[in-house]
Amino acid sequence: MDDDALPPESKLTRSKQRWASEHKFITGEGAGGDAVGSARPEPERLPPGQHRVENWPVLDLGRQPDVTRERWRLKVGGMVERPLTLDWAAFMALPQSRSRSDIHCVTTWSRYDNDWSGVATGDLLETVQPRAEASHLMLHGYDGYTTNIPLADFAAPGAMLVHGWQGKPLTRDHGGPVRLVVPHLYFWKSAKWISRIDVLGADKPGFWEVNGYHMRGDPWAEERYS
Repeated sequence: MDDDALPPESKLTRSKQRWASEHKFITGEGAGGDAVGSARPEPERLPPGQHRVENWPVLDLGRQPDVTRERWRLKVGGMVERPLTLDWAAFMALPQSRSRSDIHCVTTWSRYDNDWSGVATGDLLETVQPRAEASHLMLHGYDGYTTNIPLADFAAPGAMLVHGWQGKPLTRDHGGPVRLVVPHLYFWKSAKWISRIDVLGADKPGFWEVNGYHMRGDPWAEERYS
């Protein structure tokens, strides 16, 4: 399917738009953002307004594209010195990494100790070489989803393009074959079924940002909504 197609409206989409207009789940306990990608001590592991879950809830826009590894491509372009298109073999030829991190969804659940395998975003950036004027990225999914992210957040330690979770291939419902994981931001920034990354010289809103959600999304500062 066309990865630029507008995602269909769903019950979840309408609910989340309403939550944004009502500023639902805001506790007022956020203490402001930390340095990008910084670790937190165990007592502060759960951001304000979140609750811990053991499962991994599946959230999407009502569409789960079926993208095989053979068909999957990732295009990286815009303000880079070396634009590229990766197929599966080229993606797996990049340096492979493993990491463990927590994830925090804007719908208030958090899941601890997720083991990821994939390509560190820093290694991808080293390959494409962003230009000096680059400041933000726009992420595109095969489902038509888009979300923006500052370049510094994308490059943070722990951020990865992942193909594996808990020692197994990432499943379709969680964004496989490849999704982004940026664990220090709310999880809507971690685009599923990723197909394209545009490196930009200025910030611009993606799907949820147009619909009332924060342009950055720091869980510790409760940056849920605009």
